This record gives sequence, structure tokens and C-alpha cells, in this order.
Amino acid sequence: MPLEEPSPSVNAEPEHDLEGHIVEARSEDFSHARELTVDHEWFKTAVFYEVLVRAFYDSSGDGTGDLEGLTAKLDYLSWLGVDCLWLPPFYDSPLRDGGYDIRDFRAVLPEFGTVEDFVHLFDEAHRRGIRVITDLVMNHTSDTHAWFQESRSDPDGPYGDFYVWSDTDEGYPDARIIFVDTETSNWTWDPVRKQYYWHRFFSHQPDLNYDNPEVQDAMIDVLRFWLDLGIDGFRLDAVPYLFEREGTNCENLPETHAFLKKCRAVMDAEYPGRALLAEANQWPSDVVEYFGEPDVGDECHMAFHFPLMPRIFMAVRRQNRFPISEILAQTPPIPSSCQWGIFLRNHDELTLEMVSDEERDYMYAEYAQDPRMKANIGIRRRLAPLLENDRNQLELFTALLLSLPGSPVLYYGDEIGMGDNIWLGDRDSVRTPMQWTPDRNAGFSRADPARMYLPVIMDPTYGYQSVNVEAQMNSTNSLLHWTRRMIQVRKQHPAFGTASFTELGSANPAVLSYVRETPPSSEGAPADVILCVNNLSRYPQAVILDLSQYAGRIPVELTGSVPFPPITDDGYMVTLPGHGFFWFALQPDPRDGGVADGHPVSSEAEQAVQP
Repeated sequence: MPLEEPSPSVNAEPEHDLEGHIVEARSEDFSHARELTVDHEWFKTAVFYEVLVRAFYDSSGDGTGDLEGLTAKLDYLSWLGVDCLWLPPFYDSPLRDGGYDIRDFRAVLPEFGTVEDFVHLFDEAHRRGIRVITDLVMNHTSDTHAWFQESRSDPDGPYGDFYVWSDTDEGYPDARIIFVDTETSNWTWDPVRKQYYWHRFFSHQPDLNYDNPEVQDAMIDVLRFWLDLGIDGFRLDAVPYLFEREGTNCENLPETHAFLKKCRAVMDAEYPGRALLAEANQWPSDVVEYFGEPDVGDECHMAFHFPLMPRIFMAVRRQNRFPISEILAQTPPIPSSCQWGIFLRNHDELTLEMVSDEERDYMYAEYAQDPRMKANIGIRRRLAPLLENDRNQLELFTALLLSLPGSPVLYYGDEIGMGDNIWLGDRDSVRTPMQWTPDRNAGFSRADPARMYLPVIMDPTYGYQSVNVEAQMNSTNSLLHWTRRMIQVRKQHPAFGTASFTELGSANPAVLSYVRETPPSSEGAPADVILCVNNLSRYPQAVILDLSQYAGRIPVELTGSVPFPPITDDGYMVTLPGHGFFWFALQPDPRDGGVADGHPVSSEAEQAVQP
């Protein structure tokens, strides 16, 4: 059992009201951002972009990115096609876990700026039509949070029951330990209160006691605080672990869903058009419960599809579509008002919790040969190094991200193929400064390099001198320009975000093909039918697809508006280059002798398609 003493509080003595409660900051004390037009389904077609405030741009010259710096780069994000920024925690924190150990839910980490700086970011983002969501860690706080300090020092006071305390460390034995590299128990002894406290993550992150109605009310008030200021939603971090019950694994409990319904009701009534995104690293059959009742979707608007991500990597390395096909087949339907969030990489390790032991060993052998590449139960590498900086693979993975069911989440720097630094500790390997220019500190900061929060990437392949936004802006053939073009294509076709998904089987296991289709609208808009064909093999592949239900339509390749031969009742053969893909709009045949949209069928298309 851990005997680590909780971190000492560094806060000034908080102010209390007459009943002994801590006086919290109020939203009325700050200005509010302009609001966007209410749209209840904006997240279903949005392109999300995760950016670490610390890593994006330093406006003050202290070596750490800040809110003013992020605001200064909004034009770049607008140019790229980003619809919504996702910001990991920016709250006041001792930073023992990258900000996920929150010391004050209503304050900004001083090195990032102030609450007013955050409101200014909201306002400028909204002016460009960009929404902003942020992480809210509902499960736990830092052990330096004033609530915990009062709970440990005054068991009978207003905060005495805000955390889960016990005289023994024997409760909830069926709950797994999440951070197996560092923690040996979910209980830690507190020498001040002389009891054990419960924590699902690090021992310096005590879990809140959601069986206490005052805790539920306090956290809903935190939601209201930021929603009043203008934020567009929250990614609810570690949400499966809010409650504990003996005889269970303390995950996905009914009480958790009841509380989420309570949060959703508040948002729908008071803040229409805002969104909740569940971070639940669980199997799809468990995750769908976080959308709420199947007919109404009364919990979270979105949830991440964690098991899909490692299987994309697995399928491409195995040159076989079945890892992707199988997990999508196991994914239950979700309410029509809800959406999946899908991603390739993020600020954490490439998690391998939702794979079998055999699959995990395979992923380690293929993608993490160096032990330093591993962290917890995953791989701490960025997208480009995972794919050996292979442009064809980078394009294929991005095409899958943008076309599979769900709203895509890009990770900052992946649009230029940034690398990682496995010599840095824990997950810092994938959290290095954004590379803007070939100048000192990659144009991220004017600080002395010794003051940088992390060193910039300097290796021969991914170093900032060659991999940076400025260089790729100046080259229309760059990965950055290609990514922007693909985002633009996606935005032109609502089928990518809202349509049905139908996989097309074939005799070639190396090819993953599917159709995204929206029916004609009641306003008279025609059906939007998109065919996606992906070669997961490094070698050229041919595939024969059964497209007979679309006979008479003409596939028009979307990135170049190239019409292909018409579909007939016979099998439709497509030949793809290694790690190649096609996106086709299946358009009605204008009956003018092989012409679609006024363009004759090209010789290249004739070669790629043999009906």
C-alpha cells in the first residue's frame, strides 16, 4: 500500500463564507465571449483539432505557450479548416500530471494567462466560426486542491465528505489499477486525516465522492462557470470512474449515467447547442451507454471510439482489413443525435488497453521495438514516426480518419508530420513545441533555449529546420497543403459526417471499401453517396466491388473531380497503388456518352477502373 504523503498545499488560505464554504470565483466577475448561432448538431460534421496551450505558441517569451499565443494562431487554424479546438486542461495545477491534477477549477494556470485571456480566445475563435471545447476532469482533483486540504484537515466540516475515505485499504478490490507502472494500490494513506483515500489514477489525484450530492452540485456549477463565459463544450475526462460499488469493477456504473443525464439536462435547458464528449476508454458496447437512452441520446453528445484507433494501425501493418471491419461490426448503433469521435493520435500514449494480449504484443513488436517507446499500456510516439515518415501511409491514415464514421480529431503538428522525442519522460515525447519556422526554437518562442518548457525536435528527419509550417506553406505539394485539401473535400460532402456506413466486402482482404450515403433531403437536396476504397497493402492491389445497386451512376474522384467509367450490373474493378485510396462521389449519369459534370472520362481513370 502506498504511504506517500499528499503534496503540501501551495494555495493561499481560501476565503470562506459564513457557513464555512470556500468562496469560489463567479462568471459574473468576467466578461463573456460572443456566442455563435445555436446549432444542435454542429459536432456531427466538425473537424476537431487538439492543441496543447503549452505547446502551440509562446507570446510572452518565457519558453511556454500561452493563451495569447494560441489566439495569435487562430488564422492558421481557420485556414487549415478546423471547426473546433479541443484544449486539454488549462486550469491552475501543480502539473504533476500535465494539468489533469486540477488545483482550482475556476482559475487559469498563471503561466498560460488569465480567465480574461481565455474569454478573449473564445471570442476571437467564435469570430472566425471556430468553436472551443476543453477537458474537464470530473473524477478527481489535485491533492493540493482546497477541497481536499479541507477534507483531510476537517473531517466534520463542509468538505469532509467530498472525497472517498476509509479506515482500511481493502475496499473495492475488483477495481483495476490503471497506472500499473507507478501505482500498486488504489488507496493511499493520509497522515493528516489518518485514513486512506481512494484514487483511480495517481496517488496525488484523490477521487471525488459523487455519492455526496454537494459534490455533484459543485461540479455542475463548474460546468456553468465556463459555459457562462462562452465555452462550447467539454470533453469529460475519466468519466467511467465517478462512482464506486463493492462487487463491481467500479466502471460504467448506473449511478454514473444518472449523473451524466443530470449534467445534460442542465446544458440542454440553459446552454442549448453546447456539447459533452465522453472520454471512456471502453469497449463499444459499454461506450454507447454514455450517449444515454437509445431513442433520445440524453447523456453525452459524443464519445471517443478508442478500440478503433489501434486496429487501424494493426490493419495496415498486417495488410488486412479485418481488424477494422471486426471492431466496426461490433459497434452498436448510436442515437441519431449523437456522434463518435475518432482519432489517430493525441496527447497520451497510443493506448492498447482495448486489444487482446496477443494483439498488444504484436503492436509492440511492430511499432515499439525500443522499450523507451512504451508507456503504461501503450506506445508514446507520434503519427509520422509510427509510420516511418512514409508519405503514402500518412495520407492513407488521414484519409481513413476523415472518412470513417465519426468526427475526426487531428493532433497538433500531425498535419506537417512532426516527430517525437523518446528521450523525454513519460508522455512528453509527443508534447514538444509546435514547429512554425526554421528559426531558433522553431519560431515557437523567442526565449533562451534553456528556458523552453521542452526542447524542440532537432533530429535529421523531423527537425524543425526542415519540418515546419513555413516551409510547407510555401510548397503546394506538402503534407500540410494536402491535409487542408482533404479537409476541404470532406466539408463539401455532408455524407462524411452524417451518413450511413456500409462496408463492401470483397475477395481481396487488403482492400477496405465502404459507402457513406445520405438520402435526399426534404428540401430537395439530392442524395450524397460517397464510395471510399482504401488499399491497406504496401503493394498495388486490384479489387472487384459489387456496386450493382448504383448501376448507372458515375464515380467522380473527389480530389481531382475526375469521372470514372459508369457503374454497371457487373463487378466494378478498381486498381489502387500501394497504400493508395480513392474517394468517389457516385453521381447520376447524365446520359451523354460517358460524361459526368461535363468532363469526359480520363485515360487515367480508364486505366484505374476496369468494369
